[in-house]
Amino acid sequence: MRRRLLAAVAALVLVAAGTVVLLAYVRGADARALAGVRTVEVLVVDQPVPEGTPAEELAGLVRTEVMPAKAAVEGRVTDLEQLAGQVATVDLEPGEQLLAGRFAAPTDLQAPGTVPVPEGLSEVSVVLEPQRAVGGRLAAGDEIGVYVSMDLQGNIDADPEDEQIGTTHATLHGVLVTQVQGAPAPAGAEGGDVETASATSTAPTGNVMVTMALPARDAERVVFGMEHATVWLALEREGTDTSGTRVVTQGNVYGDLLAALGTVAAESAE
Repeated sequence: MRRRLLAAVAALVLVAAGTVVLLAYVRGADARALAGVRTVEVLVVDQPVPEGTPAEELAGLVRTEVMPAKAAVEGRVTDLEQLAGQVATVDLEPGEQLLAGRFAAPTDLQAPGTVPVPEGLSEVSVVLEPQRAVGGRLAAGDEIGVYVSMDLQGNIDADPEDEQIGTTHATLHGVLVTQVQGAPAPAGAEGGDVETASATSTAPTGNVMVTMALPARDAERVVFGMEHATVWLALEREGTDTSGTRVVTQGNVYGDLLAALGTVAAESAE
């Protein structure tokens, strides 16, 4: 019994020793293969990197490997600082080398003629005649006011046939334009910036599609206006005074003039 136990222990010792020797040999194989070969350090993707991942989040997703210089891909990233401020433009899979060509600044990914949508906002598009969209002179990045004109019934609850009252109101201010389609090219676009179109330029005739970014609570007001009323857009530059607005009706469109005339008429009747 003792001999069998000793034999089993000896066998286990031999197996363990053989395993250690084999591992040492395998580990040394890489070193022997690289002996006399110029090597370089490369950054390799260690975990999946989704498209849009900022370079600042890559530290825990990549690893450094040593490989023959001839196996290193041109354009490889040797330091994550090279990618500062950039994001992945495609999904990166484990095992592939980190390449600078797969990263870009977020602004470079933006489609021409558009601006980024602020976080938390929705985009809504409206198609308008040029005169309702500042003559088609709007551009991505502009801020606009949204004006809605609609007919209201004087007392719809009491009498559905009651006389309608025309109204207009500056419903929204400071709305960001993210894209304009169908607008004519600005006059002098190749020769420099211009503030307004030339007085002799031909007025645009085609419709203009304006896409704007705004909270959902405001987007529904724009949609309602397009469906049930008339919408006008106003360009709001820095410093534009948007104070003092009110719901404009036939009774106050001329200020206090109609009220004064009504008083005079009443006094004359007496």
